[in-house]
Amino acid sequence: METTEKILVTGASGFIGSFLVEGGLERGYEMWAGVRKTSSRRYLQDSRIRFAELDLEHPERLKEQLEAHRREHGGWDYVIHCAGVTKCPDKAAFERGNYKATRHLVEQLQALDMVPRRFVYISSLSIFGPIREKDYSPICESDRPQPNTAYGVSKVHAENYLHSLKGFPWVIFRPTGVYGPREKDYFLMAKSIRNHLDFVAGSRRQDITFIYIKDLVQAIYLGVEHPKAEGRAYFVSDGQVYNSRTFSDLIRAELGHPWMVRFVCPLPLLKLICYVAGGLAAACGKTSTLNADKYKIMKQRNWQCDISPLVRELGYRPEYPLERGVKEIIAWYKQERWL
Repeated sequence: METTEKILVTGASGFIGSFLVEGGLERGYEMWAGVRKTSSRRYLQDSRIRFAELDLEHPERLKEQLEAHRREHGGWDYVIHCAGVTKCPDKAAFERGNYKATRHLVEQLQALDMVPRRFVYISSLSIFGPIREKDYSPICESDRPQPNTAYGVSKVHAENYLHSLKGFPWVIFRPTGVYGPREKDYFLMAKSIRNHLDFVAGSRRQDITFIYIKDLVQAIYLGVEHPKAEGRAYFVSDGQVYNSRTFSDLIRAELGHPWMVRFVCPLPLLKLICYVAGGLAAACGKTSTLNADKYKIMKQRNWQCDISPLVRELGYRPEYPLERGVKEIIAWYKQERWL
C-alpha cells in the first residue's frame, strides 16, 4: 500500500513558509507546518495541514519536541527549513535566528536518527554582498560570498555549517527579492505610491532581480524531488533584470496611474535616516524596517544572479515575469483591503 510522503516546513506561518505548505498540499504531500506556540496560523487554515511545535533556539526543548513527534508520528521524508529572521535589533539575534537555529535542528535530527531524505535550506542572494558592481555581470556560484550585512553573515554561517557535514542530504536555495501576496515590505511601496510618493535609493544605475513566490515554490519542490539537487546551491530569480524604477512603475500602472512624486534620496541622507531609525528602534528593544542592514541592501547596485544551473539541472521554468506578478499582488491587496 502506498504511503504519502511527509514534509516538514519550518517557519510555516511566514510569507514564504505558508506558500510552501500550500504548494506541498497541491503536490499531494502530507504537510507538517513547523511553528512556534505563538505563531499566527492565519494562512494555515487548510484542514489537511498538521502542526509541529518546534523551539529552534533551545536545543534541549527541541530535542523533547522531536522525540515526542517521532514516537507518535515517525520522522519526515523531507524537511524544508524556511524559518529564519530578517529584522533584528543586533547581530547576535541574527546569529541565533538563522545560523544557530539551523544547527540546532540539524544536530537534533541527526541525534534522533530523523535525518530526512532531503534537507532544503532557504538562504539568500544577500550572502554575496555588493560584488560585480563595476561590470554589472551576474553573480555566479563560483563567486565568494562577501556579505556586508548581519543578516547575510548569519546566512553564510548556516550555509558553511551545512557544507561541513559529511553525508547529510542538503540542498540550498538563494532567492533574490521575493514578492507576492501576504508579503509586507513590498506592500509598503504600493501603499506609498497609492499615496502619491515613490522613493528611489540613489541615482546611480541599479540592476534589480525578483522572484514571485509561486516561482520560488516551484524551484524549491524541484529541489525536493530531483535527484541531482543534493549537495547543490542554486540562485533563484525570474530570469530577468530590471532597473530601480520598473517595480514602482508597474505598481503605479496597476493602481490606475495616480499622480506621483518620485523622490531620489541621496545615499548619504538615506544612510543617516536608516542608522537613526535603526538605532532608535534598538534602544527601545524593537526592530525597524529602516536600519543599517536595510541601508546596505538598498545601496547595493547589482542584484543580477545566474540561474542557468537551476534551469539546466532541475528543469526550472519561471512563469511569473514582474508584470504578471505585480498584477496578482495588487489584485490581492485590493481583494484583502490592504489597499
